[in-house]
Amino acid sequence: MALKRARLADLESYANVRFVACDLTDRDGMQALFARERFTRVIHLAAQAGVRYSLENPHAYTDSNISGHLNVLECCAHHAIEHLVYASSSSVYGMNPKVPFSTQDNVDQPISLYAATKKANELMAYTYAHLHRLPVTGLRFFTVYGPWGRPDMAPFKFTRALLAGEPIQVFNHGDMQRDFTYIDDIVAGVTRILEVIPLAGSLDADPGSQRPPYALYNIGHGSPVALMDFIHALEKATGRQARCDFQPMQPGDVPRTWADTEAFFAATGYRPRIGVDEGVARFVDWYRRFYRV
Repeated sequence: MALKRARLADLESYANVRFVACDLTDRDGMQALFARERFTRVIHLAAQAGVRYSLENPHAYTDSNISGHLNVLECCAHHAIEHLVYASSSSVYGMNPKVPFSTQDNVDQPISLYAATKKANELMAYTYAHLHRLPVTGLRFFTVYGPWGRPDMAPFKFTRALLAGEPIQVFNHGDMQRDFTYIDDIVAGVTRILEVIPLAGSLDADPGSQRPPYALYNIGHGSPVALMDFIHALEKATGRQARCDFQPMQPGDVPRTWADTEAFFAATGYRPRIGVDEGVARFVDWYRRFYRV
């Protein structure tokens, strides 16, 4: 909670940022917010995130990710929003053996409730784009990390343990790969895609049918990194040697993620620029300053 408050204080230092406390599941509160503010475009990143926590508290995911997402769609549909951009997740790919992951791949077999709610978000968004001609773009985020990030994610947990001289838990005995994507690259990509408003059109297979104004992209670095290489980058940035406590794979987790980002590049002209070594160094520098360690 202290991190959230500090993050909010940092954001409110900008003149064009204003924080409004409103629960996504508060239907009346959300409608009142949209009516009052008269938004033109919406970037919806709010959700209950994390694969492992979904095993402990599944209702938090249906409340936020299903009911909350529905309220956002309803508000956008009935308040003339020009473009809704929302966050999906690479988790929807589950155990997909084909790499890199493409938005054309079948994603009907999620292996965590979190992934299932994100797949549901995509279906719900497509439906609203069809029914209300609401321009909607979904983004499947790939392992976002950086300053002000989530403390339950590996970069945060590993850095904390390294600086404290404690062992780090490494799942699947270290045999994992992730398409780590630095936050600055994510922000740049989201900003660009907000200006690429999807249009309705005819379906190729049936010229008489109308394709809704809906688009779906992967947003990631586009190059997977072995987990042990990521740990080595943390060792270099912290100046500490990791003591690894190797563990088996956890339920709901996947051995690798890898984003096919060509469609996103074609739409925006943007490719991520920050590799793991630079991104990890930036994160560790922020962590040391924020926690004074």
